Amino acid sequence: MKINSATFVTSSPRADMCPQTSLPEYAFIGRSNVGKSSLINMLTERRNLAKTSSTPGKTMLINHFLINEKWFLVDLPGYGYAQRGKREMDKLWNLISHYVTDREQLTCLFVLIDIRHEPQQKDIDFLNFCGENGVPLAIVFTKADKLPLMKRRPAVTAYLQHLQQFWEELPPYFVTSSESRLGKDELLNYIDSINQAL
Repeated sequence: MKINSATFVTSSPRADMCPQTSLPEYAFIGRSNVGKSSLINMLTERRNLAKTSSTPGKTMLINHFLINEKWFLVDLPGYGYAQRGKREMDKLWNLISHYVTDREQLTCLFVLIDIRHEPQQKDIDFLNFCGENGVPLAIVFTKADKLPLMKRRPAVTAYLQHLQQFWEELPPYFVTSSESRLGKDELLNYIDSINQAL
């Protein structure tokens, strides 16, 4: 699939304020600084569609982008940024959890994981929360260009083996790099295949 058009539609402070359409939504989420904005810009071939920032945890809204006039790419706030106060963290979790569990249009949630790091408890907790609530998801390992080629597969294998402690059947996964465009076609074709089946 090729993305011919990508248009910002709206930012919503709550899940129940998101656009009321029947179009499928593919949402992207991850811990702060996982490379989410860079990945979205790489997939859409738009340099500044999603705003990148050196400041972690900047996204505080649910951002909808209309793709090819047929589906929405949704940029969700990052989770796990410790320098927020408890009230702000609770508000953010409320926003995220309501979207991923209540949003009927959510067709697949892409959970981004930095391939360079060992499993982080916040990621595992979030993945398990999604699994327990039946959220359709796939894992996207980011920043693969930061690891030597010979270390990528062992890093992914070790992560998936850790996840098998909690999951009977592992979700689909992709290995990506915003720098080298690794995984771009695989991700877009996966979205296209789901759209074709709807």
